[in-house]
Amino acid sequence: MADAQSPQPIVEMRGIEKAFGAVQALRKVDLVLYPGEILGLVGDNSAGKSTLMKILTGAYQRDAGEIFVAGQPVQFKSPHESRDAGIEMIYQDFALCGNMDVGQNIFLGRWPLKGPFVDRRAMYAEADRVLKRLKVDVNSVYQKVESLSGGRQQSVAIARAISFEPRVVILDEPTANLSVMATERLLETMLELKRQGVAQIIISHRLVDIFAVGDRVMVLKRGEYVGDRYIRNTDEHEVLEIIVSGTSDTALTADEARTRRS
Repeated sequence: MADAQSPQPIVEMRGIEKAFGAVQALRKVDLVLYPGEILGLVGDNSAGKSTLMKILTGAYQRDAGEIFVAGQPVQFKSPHESRDAGIEMIYQDFALCGNMDVGQNIFLGRWPLKGPFVDRRAMYAEADRVLKRLKVDVNSVYQKVESLSGGRQQSVAIARAISFEPRVVILDEPTANLSVMATERLLETMLELKRQGVAQIIISHRLVDIFAVGDRVMVLKRGEYVGDRYIRNTDEHEVLEIIVSGTSDTALTADEARTRRS
């Protein structure tokens, strides 16, 4: 349990297990995320990072374990249910419609209506508001998404997620295909979300990005929880050693992350 000085976790996953046939993808994995925290989720390609997040968002069903959101037990049967609980995931391919404009993408499938018709004025006004909230530099909400750079498309994907007013945003390899400048803009956007109290999980191989904005980093190895490190108490070299070796005598356990958080 968290101590009196720690807020209640916004997400807590306990003893999560998942198998795909004979392959055990996750073994008793714990994860704790606090409101407004940026958590880096790292490990090699078979560590189970994406599987764990897909279980959190309801895309996969866990075989064992418990999930709590704001202290309440949950069992998400689909991403729609996790979205209703305030959890959004932004995938590496952004899942945007290139032939539609920015405003249409932000409200794709849930356009505001005025009678039987789409209220375009309201849609574009709200899209503009969301982009300004994120301090995102997009020339126009009427611009076709396919004409945008990768960095700006990423910003539109984030804006769409934020338009649902989430409490948690999960980003899957968010800087993998971005330029240096676009990466810097994205990291600034993540810090802006943090200032607004949105908790975030970054699945990434780029430790430099996690260290630029993160509060804590969690390591998985072959489907098992290895441990946590607070960014302020570690460096990239130490985390890389944990990723490679899969062991760390002084890494925080999930219980310690709950009780020793300051």
